Amino acid sequence: MNIKIKQTLLRSQWLILLMVILLISAITAIINPRFLMVNNIMNIFEQIAVLGLVAAGASIIIISGNFDISVGAIIGLTCCITAILINAGVNGFAASAAGILVSMLCTLLNGILAILFKAPSFIISLATTSVYTGAALFITKGVIRTVYGEFGFLSKTKVLNIIPLIFMISLIGYVIVHVILKYTQIGRRLFAIGCNEKSAFLAGISVTGNKLIFFVLNGFFVGVAAVLLLSRVGSALPSSGAGMELQAMGAVVIGGVPISGGKGNIIGTFFGVLLMGLISNVLNILGVNPYLQEIASGAIIIIALGISALRVNLLNKN
Repeated sequence: MNIKIKQTLLRSQWLILLMVILLISAITAIINPRFLMVNNIMNIFEQIAVLGLVAAGASIIIISGNFDISVGAIIGLTCCITAILINAGVNGFAASAAGILVSMLCTLLNGILAILFKAPSFIISLATTSVYTGAALFITKGVIRTVYGEFGFLSKTKVLNIIPLIFMISLIGYVIVHVILKYTQIGRRLFAIGCNEKSAFLAGISVTGNKLIFFVLNGFFVGVAAVLLLSRVGSALPSSGAGMELQAMGAVVIGGVPISGGKGNIIGTFFGVLLMGLISNVLNILGVNPYLQEIASGAIIIIALGISALRVNLLNKN
């Protein structure tokens, strides 16, 4: 293989993902032509919209060298608070803004505690997961909160009568993160802190202040994702976002962001999310047992970790 092409593939994991996506799509289309129907493709886009926004926030956090595994619990709490406010007669937009604010406060608290106790954000967010789930259970009394017919315009609206609006919102989220990572000082600080906190500090970067900004940004994307999820599902439970944090982190790693942080881009995350959604759709179309689908999802993340580690090793050798 041409050395230049090899270097490009090693540096851009999203190109590998794109080839894998095209290969899987071609094979599936041959087995079942229904796969290529517009409705099915739009269904994939709709399915990955919420996870895409969560993964966009997770990209920021992981590149900065941190983790937030309380995201699923925050989504549940945000959905419940937004649903309760809507049922109380609050305007949908105001209720959504309040829900997003709650999400940002939750992730900000994770950041403050991690900095205050000088503890890994992984451990802090593990502890706050119980706090946020408990808060959601307390305010809902464990009862499902429905908003059927009152908050569905986001999920029902189609751009040009084809593309789901929630997918377009998700794409806007990717663009915002791309601009942050590529063209802003915050983005440069993000990579610097993710690479080496001490070096970033010695270079005059406020590690503490910037870390809090990263956590708040993550909370914003998680909050928007929760609002879209509520609109799509039409009901809220404390467990509404259960497991989504792992899916998001899996998509980010599949997209080429090393778990050690300091590297990566949002394009890779997009294709990581798309690959996960595609595989889920393909397994459904092919009638694979749902239990085996869970195994397949876990296996994909493991394989991606292996490929990512191999890619980093090859890059270091070159």
